[in-house]
Amino acid sequence: MAALGVLEDMDVRVISRSRWYKSAPVPVSSQPWFINGVAAVDSHLDPADLLKALHMVENRFGRERSGPAAARSLDLDLLDYRGSLADGVPPPELPHPRLADRAFVLLPMAEVAPGWIHPRSGKEITVLINALGPDQVAEPID
Repeated sequence: MAALGVLEDMDVRVISRSRWYKSAPVPVSSQPWFINGVAAVDSHLDPADLLKALHMVENRFGRERSGPAAARSLDLDLLDYRGSLADGVPPPELPHPRLADRAFVLLPMAEVAPGWIHPRSGKEITVLINALGPDQVAEPID
């Protein structure tokens, strides 16, 4: 929650947020379960600058980037930007390349954007959720 307040201070207005979800680490590992949520925001920042702002917030809360699957204290991702498509050079890739395969993203995202359609596949979020594998577990905690 504190990270959302910092975003507000950076001229990134939080419109809505999901409940918090606990989820098993992906890929499966001995790491503890994570807490995840999704927020819909509004900002004048372009995608690259918005991602920079997210990384600044992570750094403010002590995020260290030790590796792609390493445990982290805070991980803020740009999932979608007004339905834009971007190949990630320069970052970010839009929509986020793995969001359609992750219950911990799709379930909270469905709370803030129930009519969302994946800009690349054209699939509705409910279709993506129903296609998740049995290894994808995310449970609301509040």
